[in-house]
Amino acid sequence: MARILGVGIATLDIVNEVDHYPAEDEEMRATAQHVRRGGNCTNTLTVLSQLGHGCDWSGVLAAEPDGGRIVTELEQFSIGHQHSLLQADGKVPTSYITLNRANGSRTIVHYRNLPELPYEVFESIDLTDYDWIHFEGRNIGETKRMMQRCREHYPDIPLSLEAEKPRESIDELFSHADVILYSRAYAQALGYKRAEEFLLGMNEKVPTATLYCAWGAQGGYGLVDDSLFHQAAFAPEVLVDTLGAGDSFNAGIIHAQLQQQSPQEVLHYACRLAGYKCGRSGLDIQAFE
Repeated sequence: MARILGVGIATLDIVNEVDHYPAEDEEMRATAQHVRRGGNCTNTLTVLSQLGHGCDWSGVLAAEPDGGRIVTELEQFSIGHQHSLLQADGKVPTSYITLNRANGSRTIVHYRNLPELPYEVFESIDLTDYDWIHFEGRNIGETKRMMQRCREHYPDIPLSLEAEKPRESIDELFSHADVILYSRAYAQALGYKRAEEFLLGMNEKVPTATLYCAWGAQGGYGLVDDSLFHQAAFAPEVLVDTLGAGDSFNAGIIHAQLQQQSPQEVLHYACRLAGYKCGRSGLDIQAFE
């Protein structure tokens, strides 16, 4: 299997399960609560590690108890954190998540008081150890420098980029990526209502990259070598938890790309994996086949 480096954030997720979404000013009791490590990049690495890949994470940790909790869970899933930066002050980014058991939706309030990863930390990493590098589309200025370094000094290492939110100047990262993983939220924020139209529009701007986009219950879409592909979603028998479904989809794309599967096979695998995850709480996919 491959050695994969992920660059992004790790968070503490406090998940409150409720039987319906609360109305404003409503007081209600949660039916369950889970406290676990989250963050798009580390979620994707968690899935990739269970699929057999050797995974390392580069990001920022806070020197406080919740930072230690994140380290413990990373180690539980055999994710190396030797390339992380330990910050003496600040607070681990925390997501307060309301999980609606009626339909599996999740609403997130996020708080952070921690700086982003500086380029100098990434610059010190010997990238010859890696077969794939995955970036979150955030911290745009520094991430752009990181991706440029990869392109200049390690041109044979494939780079993937997650574009989840329409951050300012995020499009400056696109030309440096081999694979771009868009979210439906990103596409809709740009005014697109259909994934096919969105991918065709992006292809005009980034003609050299392979493009994928998860579109919720409609499944996943891809655009490879000017050809569009679609895969219907794999709905679980019981919808349990959609938190991390997009991260699982992204992991499925990376895994299948590394297996040199065809674009249709890549989408099929990623959608099946995301659907499997939605049928269970958390990111334990050990039984996935």
